[in-house]
Amino acid sequence: MSRQYIDCREYPSTTNCSVALSADSESELLDAAVQHAVAVHGHADTPELRTQLASLFKTGTPPLQAPAQKVPA
Repeated sequence: MSRQYIDCREYPSTTNCSVALSADSESELLDAAVQHAVAVHGHADTPELRTQLASLFKTGTPPLQAPAQKVPA
């Protein structure tokens, strides 16, 4: 299985979060991403949050340089 990651630097936030998380399994990454979203960003652990976070996973490892932020729709 390929390594996957999610990178907060891609998304605007009031905290300017610079955390990037990676794991060898999607379930491990999802658990870590949910814990981070709840503890740092104040989200509630809901099925909707889990679905949204999982949809943002990318294959590989986070880049060293901060990626461009995505503009919210």
